[in-house]
Amino acid sequence: MTELDPRIRAVTDLAMADAREMGGRHEYDGRIQDLSPEGVRSGLARLGEGTPPADPYDADHLGVFEDGLRVQLGELELHRRNPLIHLSNLDLACYDRDYGPAAERAAARAAHLALWPEAVQGAIASLDQLTAPVAQSLAGAVKGLAAGITDAEALDAHALLVAHVERAAAVGDPDAALGGEALARLMSTGEGIEVDLGRLAERADAERDRLHALLGEACAKLGATGKPLEVARELVKQHPDADGVIEAARIGTEKAIAFTREKDLVPYHDGECLVGLAPESRRWAMAMMSWNSPGEPEGPSWYHITPPDTSWPLAEQEEWLEVFSDTTLPAINVHEVAPGHFSHGRALRHARSDVRRLLQSMSFAEGWAHYAEELCVEEGFDAHDPRFEIGVWLEALVRVTRLACAIGVHTRQMTVEDGARRFEADTHLAGPAALSEARRATFDPTYGRYTWGKLLILDLREQARKEWGAGFTLQRFHKAMLDLGSPPLGLLKSIL
Repeated sequence: MTELDPRIRAVTDLAMADAREMGGRHEYDGRIQDLSPEGVRSGLARLGEGTPPADPYDADHLGVFEDGLRVQLGELELHRRNPLIHLSNLDLACYDRDYGPAAERAAARAAHLALWPEAVQGAIASLDQLTAPVAQSLAGAVKGLAAGITDAEALDAHALLVAHVERAAAVGDPDAALGGEALARLMSTGEGIEVDLGRLAERADAERDRLHALLGEACAKLGATGKPLEVARELVKQHPDADGVIEAARIGTEKAIAFTREKDLVPYHDGECLVGLAPESRRWAMAMMSWNSPGEPEGPSWYHITPPDTSWPLAEQEEWLEVFSDTTLPAINVHEVAPGHFSHGRALRHARSDVRRLLQSMSFAEGWAHYAEELCVEEGFDAHDPRFEIGVWLEALVRVTRLACAIGVHTRQMTVEDGARRFEADTHLAGPAALSEARRATFDPTYGRYTWGKLLILDLREQARKEWGAGFTLQRFHKAMLDLGSPPLGLLKSIL
């Protein structure tokens, strides 16, 4: 690994968990971030000290991340209201990734666990603005941190954090909204672009309408009769059993990688992607990419799949398996693997500077992977089977409804219950699944990033077609973006 410039180090010191796992900076192994009020103030004070990068783009990219942290942790003080920041600080699952010798990872995990009492103390000191809806939504995740932990001191500290969150769930402020101005500031500074929430909400509505039309057309190709969402709700009931999910994902992954290589959709086709059962500590996620991070030696990336636990009630197992349906799993494979996250991870390893490798915009990362799904429809992936296209539009409808709900909930134009009704009306989700998606808006206010990022990439693609004329190709366009790493959305136009 390269020695980080002090100005970049000040940013990664304020985002240790992301730097450790997404960037592969394992000097942070066995360490916690000081997320106490004083620790955050001290970290913010170090931002911007030193000489900016010589490359003008890198200087702008770094500046966006510095400004974003100043707003997230300084102006909005999200560490005082959002346990997710603290959960990432405590999380030990990163050591289950096979990035180095098992003994070294085990030692780092033990060192990290020994710091839980200190981390919990800092979390409790900071979380004095924890609202009831956020606490209620994340109480299960907080409790789940202790699964498999036997260290008495760590468990005692964990119990204090659980009690703090449970108190907030019972007596905390019932209003979880950031407010429209705060949400706009969070999104704007985090991505280096001015956000008009009203116009973005209108665009979300227009995108929903476009997707419903495309879904109807795809269902007609299948020869299905009835309302498209009702057709979709029947289609997702066709899926592998619990024992067959991983094999289905493995076969689908091979197809996605082969198609991406055949069409030359991304600049790099190297690397190995393995498919397997998620480590026990990661089984809260149904499917996720754990890529070979830029700071690590060459090694495999893992596409982790979590089948339902056979001890669950049959109805819960069925609901879980519908995510891996014959209709939706192929779209998930494309999103997580190729030309989605796995392909993006390979490009990050080729990026030419620490800024581009380490400072990763999640709005671009998720926007790229979501764009990759629609790209594959355009390029003819599984064109003989309309179910692939149907799955892409179903996933997209969930993502665009997230954007609408995030804006609605945080501008106080929509309650969580209103959000759940919108998910039921506009997507194939219903009941607990729709409510869970709506609740996520309370603690993940930027979870509309999938659609937001995709739409801006599509906008830029049309602009590039016009400006580059005969020189435009998908390969040129994709390489120009991915050569920037995982750029803030506001800097995407620099490729022109």
